[in-house]
Amino acid sequence: MTTLRILAEAAWPDPDAREPEPLPPLPGFAASSFNPLVAETAERCLRARHGAAPAPGRTALLLASAGGDRATARAIDEAAADTGRRMPPLLFFQSNPNAVLGHIAARWGLTGPVVAISPVQAPPPGRVPQDALDLAELLLADGDAEQVLVIAAEQADPAASADSTDSTGDGTDRAVALLVTAV
Repeated sequence: MTTLRILAEAAWPDPDAREPEPLPPLPGFAASSFNPLVAETAERCLRARHGAAPAPGRTALLLASAGGDRATARAIDEAAADTGRRMPPLLFFQSNPNAVLGHIAARWGLTGPVVAISPVQAPPPGRVPQDALDLAELLLADGDAEQVLVIAAEQADPAASADSTDSTGDGTDRAVALLVTAV
């Protein structure tokens, strides 16, 4: 298999920050911190490598999340249960994980494949699931991209239990992004 070389990396929250910082809002995405979490972590990683947008070359986007966007799923469930309430159309758009990846691709001019996967189990905080790294290797080996931005994101669940995908258990949304290429 292809071996990966890390070109840049970023994490949310910033491990060096003294105080937790709020995620910046992401226009067009409401009711949830998941999409801003993914977008900000990707932004930090791409800026670390390229400075300002656009990014050169063919870059694929790969999002891995065991839990996905819990808050949007909960908002859709609540809206569907309330028969007297109109379903907010924006919730349908943002419930698809590829929506935020499309936002990142458009902002940075990324032209590679866009892939979202759900690993069986969330990795420990600050880690990317091995199956996401394996898929990144395949995208590079097949020539689909020159680089792959791999993002692993897990939204905290306020009702987290020991067996949930809130692997931190501390109520903090967490993400890590790696920009990788083949060696």
